[in-house]
Amino acid sequence: MPPLNSSYLHQGSDFPLIGDTIPQWLARVTAAQGGREAVVSRPQARRLSYRQLADQVDQLARALLGLGFNRGDRIGIWSTNNIEWLLLQLATARIGVILVNINPAYRSHELAYALQRSEVQGLFLIPAFRSSDYLAMLLELLPELRQAPPGEWCNARFPHLRRVVLYDPRNPEATAPAAPGMNVWRDLLEAAEAVSGATLEAATAALDRDDPINIQYTSGTTGSPKAVLLSHHNLINNAWFAAQGLQFGPDDRLCVSVPFYHCFGMVLCNLLALSVGACVVIPCEHFDPLQVLETIEAERCTALHGVPTMFIAELDHPRFSRFDLGSLRTGIISGAPCAPELLRRLTEQMHCGEILVGYGQTEASPLTHLSRPDSTLQQRTETVGINLPHQEVKLVSTESGQTVPIGAVGEVCYRGYHVMRGYYGDAEATAQAIDPAGWLHSGDLGVMQADGYLRITGRLKEMIIRGGENIYPREIEDFLFTHPKIASAAVFSLPDPFYGEEVVAWIKLRAGEQASEAEIRDYCKQRIAHFKVPKQIRFVDEFPMTVTGKLQKFRMRELMLAETDQTHII
Repeated sequence: MPPLNSSYLHQGSDFPLIGDTIPQWLARVTAAQGGREAVVSRPQARRLSYRQLADQVDQLARALLGLGFNRGDRIGIWSTNNIEWLLLQLATARIGVILVNINPAYRSHELAYALQRSEVQGLFLIPAFRSSDYLAMLLELLPELRQAPPGEWCNARFPHLRRVVLYDPRNPEATAPAAPGMNVWRDLLEAAEAVSGATLEAATAALDRDDPINIQYTSGTTGSPKAVLLSHHNLINNAWFAAQGLQFGPDDRLCVSVPFYHCFGMVLCNLLALSVGACVVIPCEHFDPLQVLETIEAERCTALHGVPTMFIAELDHPRFSRFDLGSLRTGIISGAPCAPELLRRLTEQMHCGEILVGYGQTEASPLTHLSRPDSTLQQRTETVGINLPHQEVKLVSTESGQTVPIGAVGEVCYRGYHVMRGYYGDAEATAQAIDPAGWLHSGDLGVMQADGYLRITGRLKEMIIRGGENIYPREIEDFLFTHPKIASAAVFSLPDPFYGEEVVAWIKLRAGEQASEAEIRDYCKQRIAHFKVPKQIRFVDEFPMTVTGKLQKFRMRELMLAETDQTHII
C-alpha cells in the first residue's frame, strides 16, 4: 500500500461483503461441515457437531415461536458461558428475535436497568454461579413469579416482560421450576412440538440482513451503559473478516476464555469460528487460567483470544510449564495495550507466533482494526493494526472536524457496514455518536501512520488540560511502564483550582517490589515534561475494571474525589 497523505483510509478486499442473514450463512457452513465438531463445552462434558448444533438451534427456535416470540421481540440472556447461551444466540437470529446480552456480573439494580432500557420481553437465566445468586436477585425484582403460573403474572416496573426461563447448564433437562411463574428448559422445548419446520423456514425467509438482531450494553467505562443495536449484516461480516485476518478455517479450534455476553465472545469467538466451520471450545463458565491451560492441551486448540490480564494470568500460573501448548498458533489480544514483553512471551512460551492485536468498540460490531500475521513487533505493540476490509477510518480535529494530517492527533471515526444501527430507544445519543455523513465518532484519540497503522493515544473524554497544555494519559501510562518496578498504571485527572486539572496515577508494582511516591516522581521528572508528572500517586493491588478487562477510570476518579472532598470544585 502506498504511503498515505492524510489520516483517512478505506480498506478494499478481494472478498465481497456477505449479503446473507446469520442463519442463511450458517446453513451454508453446516451443509459443508455437518460432521465436524462445532462446539465443545468442557464444564458440561458435551460435544455437538455442526448438524447436531443446527438441529438443536432449530428446535429452540421453534420453541420460541411456540411461546409467541417473533421478529423484533427482545429476549435477554443472563448467564455465564455454556452451550445453551450459544443455542439461544443462534435460535434468536434464526427467527429475527433481538438477543439482549446481560452482564453476568450485574446485580439486581443493574439487571433492572437492562430489562427496562431494552424493554425485554423474555429472560433466560441460570440459577447461580459462585457468589452470584441470579434466581434470588430476580425474585427480588419480580416477586410475582412466586404467585402465578407462566404467562399469567405481570409487574408494573417491567411491563414488557412476560416470560422467564430458568436453566441449569449442568442439568438442562431438570423439570422442577424454582418458582411457579417460571419455565424450565424442558418446558420450553415442549413448545416446539406445535410449530412445524415450514413455519420456521418461513420466519427465517422473512428476515432482512439489516434487521437488528442483538443489543449489547457498552461496558460503562465512562458512565451509564447504552444499549447498542446491531444487525445480521454488522455481526456476520465483522466475524467473517476477522476470521480471514486470522487465516482461520475448519481445522481450527478456538479456546473461548472471554465472556459470551461481550462482543469479543459472541462475535469474535462464537460467530468467528462458526462462520468458517471451525470449532468453539468452552474451557470454563467464567475465566479460570488453569482450566484454560488444561483445555488447550486436551482439545489441541489452535487459537486463544483474550485481554492482556487474561494472558498474563495464564503465563504466570504456577503450573504453566506442565502443559503442552504446542497446538496454538494464533489468537486476538485486545481490550488494552499489549506490552512488548507480553507479546514476546505469547510468541515464545505459548507458541502464538501469529497472534494479532485487535481494537474496536461495541458500537462497531466490534472490530475495526487488526494487526496482520506479518506485522512487526513494533507495529503490534505500538499500534492497534489496520482497519478491516470494507471499512473506512479517518482521524479528525476535535475543534474543526476536518481530517488531520498523517502523524497528527485526532478523534478516530469509522464508517461502513460495521457501524451500529443506533442506541436502542435513544435517538439523541445516537445522533451524538453518528454524524449526518454516517461517521461513528469513537471518542478515542489516535495517530495514523503513513503505513495505515493506527496508534491510540487516549480517550477524548480522558484528555487532561492542565494550564492550557493538552496531556494524553496513554502517553504517561506507556512511560510509567518503562520503570522496572511498575507492572501497570492508570492515569487520569482530578480538578485543580489553579491549573484546572492535575495528573493522577494509580500504579500497580511488580510482585515483590516496593517503591515510594518520591522515587516514581523523581523518575518522571528526569524523563518527561514537568506538566506531565503526576501530582498524586497511589499504589494499588488491583484496578477497578469491567469483566472484559477495561479500566474504569471514572470509578478511580470518584474514589479519589470522595476521599479528598473535591466534588465542590467540579
